[in-house]
Amino acid sequence: MTNELITISPAVLAGTPVFKGTRVPIESLFDHLEGGASLDEFLEDFPSVSREQAAKVLALAESVLQSNLKLLHESAA
Repeated sequence: MTNELITISPAVLAGTPVFKGTRVPIESLFDHLEGGASLDEFLEDFPSVSREQAAKVLALAESVLQSNLKLLHESAA
């Protein structure tokens, strides 16, 4: 699977979702941020990922989370 942000292919890191055009796992972004690193530090560690790519993945994650929270709220009502 490939879209403008993420590639998933059995040939790349055994199907781990990566930033498109790189071999950098999406999970690395979240691991860095969870560990207290800034976005700038992540980008320094993974120069093949652009700021735009990282920002779009974070926006996508926020959107998915908000959608899921809305569904949880509706099901609890």
